[in-house]
Amino acid sequence: MITETGKVVALSGNRVWVQTIRTSACESCSARNGCGQRALAGVSGGRANQVLVTNSMGARVGDEVTVAIDESALLGASLLVYALPLVLLVLGAVAGHQLSGGLDAVAMLGAALGMAAGFVVARRVGSNPARDYEPRLVKVGQALSDPGC
Repeated sequence: MITETGKVVALSGNRVWVQTIRTSACESCSARNGCGQRALAGVSGGRANQVLVTNSMGARVGDEVTVAIDESALLGASLLVYALPLVLLVLGAVAGHQLSGGLDAVAMLGAALGMAAGFVVARRVGSNPARDYEPRLVKVGQALSDPGC
């Protein structure tokens, strides 16, 4: 399970917005020199991210919470979003090339249509509530009192 600690910044019905600060484990990772995550973290400057999660534990604004997502869900979502459009792009290009007798313009059109179809399918499959691609609350701590408020 992949976890991240954050702070509840807003309530939205039965869900909460959790703000996390992107941290990088690059310094302890053996692949740090060849990893794209390190480059992205460096460009973003450790900016805050917000994620909307179901408030299954009664969290309130200001509470420190831990959100988690299963590794298998993250892998499945990554394959759905990245691999499916890429595979359909290649299949569309090959199909366009074969059906047109070798015309490059038709192959490019087939590639574009295949990639678009991949994104549409990924969107529909990913928005299915039966899939568990959303992070969830696993721990709620009390908010620290701020005497300045």
